[in-house]
Amino acid sequence: MAALSGGGRVSIDAAKGLTGAQRAGVLMLSLGDKVSARIWKMLDDDEIRQLSIAMSQLGTIGAEVVEGLLMEFIGRLSSAGGLMGNFDATERLLSQFMPTERVALLMEEIRGPAGRNMWEKLSNVQEQVLANYLKNEYPQTVAVVLSKIKPEHAGRVLAILPEEFALDVVGRMLKMEAIQKDVLERIEQTLRTEFMSNLSQTSRRDSHEAMAEIFNSFDRQTETRFLTALEEQSRDSAERIKNLMFTFDDLAKLDSGSAQTLVRQIEKDKLAVALKGATQTMRDFFLKQMSTRASKMLQDDMQALGPMRLKDVDEAQAILVNLAKDLAAKGEIMISKNRADDELVF
Repeated sequence: MAALSGGGRVSIDAAKGLTGAQRAGVLMLSLGDKVSARIWKMLDDDEIRQLSIAMSQLGTIGAEVVEGLLMEFIGRLSSAGGLMGNFDATERLLSQFMPTERVALLMEEIRGPAGRNMWEKLSNVQEQVLANYLKNEYPQTVAVVLSKIKPEHAGRVLAILPEEFALDVVGRMLKMEAIQKDVLERIEQTLRTEFMSNLSQTSRRDSHEAMAEIFNSFDRQTETRFLTALEEQSRDSAERIKNLMFTFDDLAKLDSGSAQTLVRQIEKDKLAVALKGATQTMRDFFLKQMSTRASKMLQDDMQALGPMRLKDVDEAQAILVNLAKDLAAKGEIMISKNRADDELVF
């Protein structure tokens, strides 16, 4: 940490004495409970046991070792080659110690666009790519697909489809009744085998997107240290990551309806702490979303807090950002990096 805070380079050599399991253990501990929980769920019993043993025997790990490991990890993800040679090699490796069904599900998640199910995956496929595929399908099938994905994404796809075909699809969507489960399953299976599998051969998630999510989980000081160090190694990668990150300040770009929904959902004491360390612009933005009485009460609460630790402010702001992402994933609000067309889908 001293190297980063002083503007020097982090030494990756400091971590060379650790085994693979120990390196993984340090990274898991560094990511924190919320982020690492998603990784734990993807491990089998033997992997969990091996990693747990390694973590329990780590002892005290110096800050320079942690920083070195994380910078090495960031450097590999930011490089053109990535961490994995290819999908086939990864699948063969996983098949040696995981059930076939679990390997298939995991590889589908790795290969396809980010999302927890088929419809969320389709909502992350570029509209032009999806429209090019759907225009060759039956209008009724297209109507089902568009009725299942996010409305804003469906609208962009409809706008690209041939007009006569699109109007036919709209008419069928208006008349659509409850879709039988077996029909829906057949469509999902067709999309999985004919579309998503082919898509995964030609596209993969940008490693900078994954790294931006990790940087989003950092507190403000850690984020600054790593971005500063990364800029020395690769300014382009650092800029791409910064552009992809969704931060507390990006909440000011919410439309009024989304902002008011967020304010209603957040605990008022957390909001007070988050705004205590915010800029006046951010304070004014959130106060405008509240009634005069509620705004006055919140300002009184902020004054009553007194001096606050930066760590506590960062945690409260992170809670607000994560809540916004959760609400966006449920379709209750829409968040964007700018007010134009760059909607972020989580």
